[in-house]
Amino acid sequence: MIDLLPVERLGLLLVRPGMLVMSLPLFGSVFAPMALRVGLLVLLATMMLPAVAVPETFGPAGITAVVAREALIGLALAMGIRTLIAGAEFGGHLASFQIGFGYASLVDPQTGVRNNLLSSFYSLLTLVVMFGINAHHDVVRALVLSYDVLPLGQGGVDGSMASMVARMLGAVFVVGVQLAAPVVIVLVVVELALGLLSRAAPTLNLMAQGFPIRLLVGLLAMAATVRVIPGLVAGLVPASIDLGARLAVLFR
Repeated sequence: MIDLLPVERLGLLLVRPGMLVMSLPLFGSVFAPMALRVGLLVLLATMMLPAVAVPETFGPAGITAVVAREALIGLALAMGIRTLIAGAEFGGHLASFQIGFGYASLVDPQTGVRNNLLSSFYSLLTLVVMFGINAHHDVVRALVLSYDVLPLGQGGVDGSMASMVARMLGAVFVVGVQLAAPVVIVLVVVELALGLLSRAAPTLNLMAQGFPIRLLVGLLAMAATVRVIPGLVAGLVPASIDLGARLAVLFR
């Protein structure tokens, strides 16, 4: 009789890292070739196979529960980094709305859908910074350590799930405001200045000339402050990974 236990062990070890590979742009997400994602997934599972303890007996219902739990844990680990990327996209939306790029869009390579121009720029810049500081290594370490805290098997869901999800949504707003704040503040000052000038000199027709002024000043403000974004993102990456780990622990 063929022993299917090694195949079962490998199959269970594919679930948790599989959610990371499918959910995070750091590992390809939806825009990487399928063969590359499958190869990376099998490599991660094979490397962890000797170190992760897999229970030998599961019934059909037990395997279903374990697979569902593993998928949720992997998704929770990915949500920390996804929160940071979503915050960068939100910051791009805020900046583009103030500058006047609200209707300028292109196909986002991370998602394959049309996205705001500056939103795509901020999210791609965040992704490049993550590669620059080896954040993908930190995510893999968090994945390996998660098997010590959350071993394979059945588990439940903690009652504080709703508050943790609300905390992650709040983190998206905070990160977006931090990234877009310099541009937004400068353009608010510009709006106030244009309003005062239009009251003092109505003949200047600032309603027609205000758009190019906002556009030029907004782009200059973004160019002057874009150098601080890598440092800000690098400081937020550890907190984002920790946030994802805290969410995953709720499936203990």
